[in-house]
Amino acid sequence: MVSLPDWLSFRRLAATATGMAGLLIALGIFTSASGSGLACAQQWPLCDGGVLPQTIPSFVEWFHRLWAMITGFVIFGVGAWAWRAADARATKLAAVGAALLTPLQAVFGAITVTFNGALPAGYSAPVHAAHFLTGSSIFLGLTYTTLRAYEGLSTRPLAERARTALRVAVGGLLVCALLSRALPPLQFGPWVQAVFYLAALGTLGALVAAVRWLGRLGRGRLRAAAALAAVAHGAAMVLGRDLLYYNTVVRSANLIAVLAAVALAVGTAWSLETESGRDPGRSRAPTDD
Repeated sequence: MVSLPDWLSFRRLAATATGMAGLLIALGIFTSASGSGLACAQQWPLCDGGVLPQTIPSFVEWFHRLWAMITGFVIFGVGAWAWRAADARATKLAAVGAALLTPLQAVFGAITVTFNGALPAGYSAPVHAAHFLTGSSIFLGLTYTTLRAYEGLSTRPLAERARTALRVAVGGLLVCALLSRALPPLQFGPWVQAVFYLAALGTLGALVAAVRWLGRLGRGRLRAAAALAAVAHGAAMVLGRDLLYYNTVVRSANLIAVLAAVALAVGTAWSLETESGRDPGRSRAPTDD
């Protein structure tokens, strides 16, 4: 039997995989937006006719592939560990589901960069959509796995954790609104897109945590509002990608999704704050399952 180092635990591995997956999505968006996705002469898995890149754009694409490979192995490790050792069925399903989606994500990535190569028309909106949605699903599965893995370790009351998650979500949504394609004070270039989606993924993770903890607190209506905020935020993330012709109708839908997410998150956070102020005893809920 293989002996693992003392510092390596399932929860730390899950958290590491979640962070790596979020960075991978942001890196992939930068790679696509900067045009570097086609810089390896439309070859996969090779680049510029060999293993190593020859230009800066091809290096960006090559590094994206390298990070994706390393992240994939970490995700497989989380899935295998959860399959063998996770007690909660939901944790096992989320981790194994993320692992099973990872090869499919690699396939979509390969198709994306073979435009006019092995697979004509690979660099198209449907493939981009599948690539983005699959990656986001992997991130959500890992986020939920990490939340479940860390439960029972915190001494903070659930209500306090839920309030913190909602505060982070509200702050993240405001940042995302400023960087959004629907309200662009900045040009929605490669770097802005990468920062936007990195912030958006962190915000989505905070909303998932809020939904989880509000549910455990028995705040059904607030949980539903936080879940709707997450759905609206996810819609804004999808509409901001180059998956559709970004005309006036799509921009308007994107703006509505952004404003709805902010309004729902702010309303949920305010309601929980005022509710806890009126009834402090409700905030002292059990801290473990």
